[in-house]
Amino acid sequence: MKALLNRSDTLSRRQFAGRLAQTCLGVSVLPSVLSGRAQAAFEGASAARQVPTARNVIYLYMAGGMSHLDTFNAQPGREEAGPVEHIKTSADGVLLSGYLPMTAQHMHHAVILNSLMSTQGAHAQGNYFMHTSYTLRSTIKHPTMGAWMTQFQGRSHPSLPGSVVVTGDSRHPGSGFFGASVAPLIVNNPAGGLQDVRVPHGLQQSDLDDRLGLAARLDQGFKAQYDYANLSAHGDVYRDALKMMKSEDLDAFDINQEPAEMHELYGDETFGQGCLLARRLVEHGVRFVEVSLGGWDTHNDNFVRVPEQCAKLDRGLASLLGDLHDRGLLDETLVVVTTEFGRTPRINQNEGRDHYPKAFSSLLAGGGVRGGQIYGKTDPGGHEVVEDKVSVPDLNATIGYALGLPLNQVLFSPSKRPFTVADKGQPLTGLFG
Repeated sequence: MKALLNRSDTLSRRQFAGRLAQTCLGVSVLPSVLSGRAQAAFEGASAARQVPTARNVIYLYMAGGMSHLDTFNAQPGREEAGPVEHIKTSADGVLLSGYLPMTAQHMHHAVILNSLMSTQGAHAQGNYFMHTSYTLRSTIKHPTMGAWMTQFQGRSHPSLPGSVVVTGDSRHPGSGFFGASVAPLIVNNPAGGLQDVRVPHGLQQSDLDDRLGLAARLDQGFKAQYDYANLSAHGDVYRDALKMMKSEDLDAFDINQEPAEMHELYGDETFGQGCLLARRLVEHGVRFVEVSLGGWDTHNDNFVRVPEQCAKLDRGLASLLGDLHDRGLLDETLVVVTTEFGRTPRINQNEGRDHYPKAFSSLLAGGGVRGGQIYGKTDPGGHEVVEDKVSVPDLNATIGYALGLPLNQVLFSPSKRPFTVADKGQPLTGLFG
């Protein structure tokens, strides 16, 4: 772990010095003399600084609004909990939904956050807020945590992307105003790997190089006349794609190279395969991987659909935690399970639960957190947060804190508006150690 921290700290200092000396994609670093708006953003952001506790993040996003009462916020004996039973876990005093029996065996590595609150109660807005810490606006697109990490710390592998998103949802905010150079690579099907990354059959590499050279010559006049940052950035992305095509580490995306016992461990569900791909990618140097699991919008038949969803989450999450631990990667990899909001404690007329941003739950494991604890508390029945409230920006600040990101450093968008990693979120530093 000490070697990990030394490597990460050195990388951060080098990248930080480089960022001070230049701008990237029109995003400038906080100058020594701040405008009033930038000063306000700076003062509101967290001043917490430390060496990183995690090198990687695997971010498991439960799209649609995961019910807290049916998963992490155990409410034994309460009518609001419905028919779910609650089970003991590997952590003393920590109960979990009976729908998550395999995950229960790993709770000594994990922290449950039972006091999350959001200001957004609709899917698109809640999804965007959770990913960026900022509310959805038509005038600007904000970066996600993986983009912030790549912007500040760069890539750890010369030919693989800094972040990857395994999802079938096209609404992911991506790199926001940072632009294409730090955008995540989207993988729609983890079992299919990357498509169209090999030189077509019958075409020699020399032929491809000739065509690329011709395209570059044809583009020269246009680039000279329209010398815009985004245009250059897309050219860089194109070159990065070609570099990746030639990389020996492209096999990082091929889970078919995993032994049969690994496929049996993670199962054949798409989410489980995504978790296997995430582990494989962090092993190869991709530091931020998101895997999404949709289907949590349970307005109808909550107690039929949630057990099905939990079975997918349980196998994928438990297999991932155990696999990372066995490989010595869990200490340096923060695993996050979160969603855009919770579901109502009240059961509606359709035996479902509706949107509920007032109280919901997330989970953190590995990456330097002290496992076996519950942080925050709701009232009986899970209606209101009554202890240690956690905002969405607080959760993202905690992820940034684990990665050693400069939470209070202001960067300006191309429109000269000031932003920090997690807005005014404050990291939950007490979770670590």
